[in-house]
Amino acid sequence: MSFGMESSGRNPQNYRHPLSLSICMMGEQIQAPTSPRDGENISITQGLPKTTEVKSGTLMGVFIPCLQNILGIIYFIRFTWIVGMAGIGESLVLVSFCGLCTFLTSISLSAIATNGAMKGGGPYYLIGRALGPEVGVSIGLCFFLGNAVAGALYVLGAVETFLNAVPAAGLFRETVTKVNGTTVAAPIQSPSSHDLQVYGIIVTILLCFIVFGGVKMINRVAPAFLIPVLFSVVSIFLGIFVARKNDPSDGITGLSLESFKENWSSDYQMTNSAGIPDPLGKVYWNFNALVGLFFPAVTGIMAGSNRSASLKDTQRSIPIGTLAATLTTTALYLVSVLLFGALATREKLLTDRLLTATVAWPFPALIYVGIILSTLGAALQSLTGAPRLLAAIANDDILPILNYFKVADGSEPYFATLFTAFLCIGCVIIGNLDLITPTVTMFFLLCYAGVNLSCFLLDLLDAPSWRPRWRFHHWSLSLLGASLCVVIMFLISWSFTIVSLALASLLYYYVCLRGKAGDWGDGFKSAYFQLALRSLRSLGASQVHPKNWYPIPLIFCRPWGKLPENVPCHPKLADFANCMKKKGRGMSIFVSILDGDYHERVEDAKAACKQLATYIDYKRCEGVAEIVVAPTMSEGFRGIVQTMGLGNLKPNIVVMRYPEIWRRENLIEIPTTFVGIINDCIDANKAVVIVKGLDEWPNEFQRQYGTIDLYWIVRDGGLMLLLSQLLLTKETFESCKIQVFCIAEEDSDAEGLKADVKKFLYDLRMQAEVIVITIKSWDTQVEGAQPDESMEAFTAAQGRIASYLGEMKAAAKSRGTTLMADGKPVSVNEQQVGKFLNTTLKLNSTILRYSRMAAVVLVSLPPPPVDHPAYFYMEYLDLLVENVPRLLIVRGYRRDVVTLFT
Repeated sequence: MSFGMESSGRNPQNYRHPLSLSICMMGEQIQAPTSPRDGENISITQGLPKTTEVKSGTLMGVFIPCLQNILGIIYFIRFTWIVGMAGIGESLVLVSFCGLCTFLTSISLSAIATNGAMKGGGPYYLIGRALGPEVGVSIGLCFFLGNAVAGALYVLGAVETFLNAVPAAGLFRETVTKVNGTTVAAPIQSPSSHDLQVYGIIVTILLCFIVFGGVKMINRVAPAFLIPVLFSVVSIFLGIFVARKNDPSDGITGLSLESFKENWSSDYQMTNSAGIPDPLGKVYWNFNALVGLFFPAVTGIMAGSNRSASLKDTQRSIPIGTLAATLTTTALYLVSVLLFGALATREKLLTDRLLTATVAWPFPALIYVGIILSTLGAALQSLTGAPRLLAAIANDDILPILNYFKVADGSEPYFATLFTAFLCIGCVIIGNLDLITPTVTMFFLLCYAGVNLSCFLLDLLDAPSWRPRWRFHHWSLSLLGASLCVVIMFLISWSFTIVSLALASLLYYYVCLRGKAGDWGDGFKSAYFQLALRSLRSLGASQVHPKNWYPIPLIFCRPWGKLPENVPCHPKLADFANCMKKKGRGMSIFVSILDGDYHERVEDAKAACKQLATYIDYKRCEGVAEIVVAPTMSEGFRGIVQTMGLGNLKPNIVVMRYPEIWRRENLIEIPTTFVGIINDCIDANKAVVIVKGLDEWPNEFQRQYGTIDLYWIVRDGGLMLLLSQLLLTKETFESCKIQVFCIAEEDSDAEGLKADVKKFLYDLRMQAEVIVITIKSWDTQVEGAQPDESMEAFTAAQGRIASYLGEMKAAAKSRGTTLMADGKPVSVNEQQVGKFLNTTLKLNSTILRYSRMAAVVLVSLPPPPVDHPAYFYMEYLDLLVENVPRLLIVRGYRRDVVTLFT
């Protein structure tokens, strides 16, 4: 993104985007994000990327580092042995197989690396931003371990080469081996494992001192390591072409067709721990084992991406340089297989561990120097890159345990370097090159599989932000590359594979458990989003079948009273919302309404929404927070019930607290608002659940005993029955039993009604005791069996209604109009008012008689009578809930939520 700076001659470092200038003019300060969690991926908001003084091109920045890392110790001291063991044919298959894996990984790497600017961390950064922080950190830590172990691999390779070149330098006795059960004329000696350990520790410590000198010192000496490598390769090829039979050593045949034919097939056999053939050895080699031994010879393709910050053009250099290095080394290996197979006898290939030095021309001794310097250079790169990878993971602030390894920008990761050196020395103490290489292979294969899966996911989702400059990629190639990585892992060793996958899984679980949440815009979030859209389209707008019905509660956070400071919702509302979900599955929508003008209170709404969302997470309730700004609460709620949700994912139940303080706080406004909300829910065909006694609602640690009593008065589609069953799925209410109370007109109808309800509950797979109450018994209660507190409440309600009605008539007379209430004309039938009060009294007295000790009571919500003032309806409800400590008032909607059929 140049903005035309090159053509205008501006200095990029002094250029300021017009947007940033306007922000500065307004006096606002925008803090630059320090981690992806704070929004670092939104690079367009941060102006142009910072430039550094030194920038590398494709050759020096990508191709040479990759070539130096790929072409290393395995080629010089193990490749001829691999050809002798596997034969020319299977060696070609081996090289092609491993080369195809890294080639496909390079394609995936090129696609991801050209989809935006890269920061520190190399493949960890790419995987983490594609698959999420959990996967990124787990694979990144494995890749760090792979680099640390690879450092030990290179150190041991350099030490073994040195001890073979200078046997007198050995401090311990060397090992003499036999080949094919007979003593060879020239005894075959291999360095002592103790020598490898001692010299390996010394070399590792010396390399660490160089690493502590900083990147500048490393960059100054790094090019010197490449020259011996190239010179060694040239010397080896010259020596192959000038070699003659038994010259320069016995077993050398020169380029011979006969040797080529004899070495075409494989000759897998037993060897000792040093790789020397021995019928009594404990190690048996086959193709699978050779894959594990050879694969480190094709690793190193991430070297260019690790230096993305110092490249002039990452979009061009990484694809070209990485693929060129991969293809060059693979071609070199294929040609070397053919030449080495025709150069010497199989016995020579298997016993001369440094055949490359034996045949080198003109000075074989220089090969030792070249091998040592090349392996030390690769070890130095590993000890340099691994600490920076660990520091990049720590700087993302995902795992608090890694805070010790954080470094400031431009600083050296000293603590991470010490930790890496400790791991490297531990691997050096093992002292066996062939045991270390499979471990390195597993960690690198995990990283390559992560890169391929990242590209596969991004290609498959094809989000609008997925626009890589590298066009030669396809999701099928990435899937094939990831599959090859997994296949190679199991070919090498299923036990090592299980251990490495278990380690990655444990790291993933640990990050999920202890890590800090962050949103990096990863592919999984995109997949979830596309899956949600597809699911929403498949659901359509038609009604959901009762078998698939889930409660989607709209939790109205109106407190109807005062709450503690910084508490945006009644604490027990979240507990009740969890009780409406089976095994935690479902979604709740927490809604609050701010009174006022939207333009004036938009920032308050954002802050309130963030606070409410934080509180929902704190209460461990699966749900989302929404804040609506409206002139009045009634208008805001009316808009919510009409527009909230999409398709069949609209909320179907409105849950709110019963306003027990309405008489103390506001005698007119609360009843009008509360009754208006109920009417809006009925008009919008939403079910309603009103919780009375919310302060006493039990939390997840307060186990309840007794009964859950249902007073099934009105047909509600089975919602009340379903809610009772959902309550039983919670540990709080699992010890309770359900009682269903029904009303019969005559005593003769009681038994038939009881049998029908039992049959209905049986078909619904619900266990409950059915109790039938007749209207005659109700009338008996009214005559004198009702509790004293019910009569007191009834008498008080009658008096308040009569007083309110008198005030209404007086006001209407003074105005010369009809009766007015809640801003609209009303028609009050005093006999109907008395009937409502008597019916409510009967129900309240019945609840107190049968369910005074119930854990929770559910009762049908009567609809607000037409043309009755809201004040009257509140008096009816107050009489209904009087002296009932914990009550759910439920109203269903015009559809069934349970079904009899399978």
